[in-house]
Amino acid sequence: METIQELIKGNETFKNKEFPYFEQDLKKSVIHGQHPQVLFIGCSDSRVTPDLMLNTKPGDMFILRNVGNFVAPFKRDEDFHGSAAAIEYAVSVLNVKEIIVCGHSHCGACKSLYDYDDIPDSDSLIHVKTWLKLGMPAKKRTLENQKFTTEQEMYRATERNSIRHQLDNLMTYPEIIKRVKEGELTIHGWYYDIETGDIYFYKKDQDIFRPLKEYTNE
Repeated sequence: METIQELIKGNETFKNKEFPYFEQDLKKSVIHGQHPQVLFIGCSDSRVTPDLMLNTKPGDMFILRNVGNFVAPFKRDEDFHGSAAAIEYAVSVLNVKEIIVCGHSHCGACKSLYDYDDIPDSDSLIHVKTWLKLGMPAKKRTLENQKFTTEQEMYRATERNSIRHQLDNLMTYPEIIKRVKEGELTIHGWYYDIETGDIYFYKKDQDIFRPLKEYTNE
């Protein structure tokens, strides 16, 4: 109950101090609809806070968060695909121009890839265990291509390799492929360091991550 009371106080603070700055823009968005330019795919980790990290305003980003900031490959069926539905909506309805897949340090999902066999086959974690399969290629790439002196180094490398893999999965969506080829859409891989607040971007032509401040559109 104490936690809920803190949230109630927080809402009052927001309404009195922050909301007035956004009120007119939000009212316009109710009339004209939302028009975010960015789809941000991040982890559900409570320490990852997209709006704070990037100092954005309501309406700037369409945000999808899930365990591990994983992207399931495109699959043409009528099952329930929550993350895929959000991606399709952002691209085909909202016409976003940028997609950011943002991983982060100390990711519990990436660490869990190494404890996968210890996760119980029970109803309490059945969907988590299935979802983690999306990270296994990152684990495989990490163990095959790199040597480490500590487990923490291995986890950090896995987090970055997962971003690489999720970017590949994005490129299985027909509409994304089409728009990227036509120059209407750009996809980005970012890595957020929880301990410093720094963000690094994936430079695909060199297969490395560089500080975000060095990013150019070239």
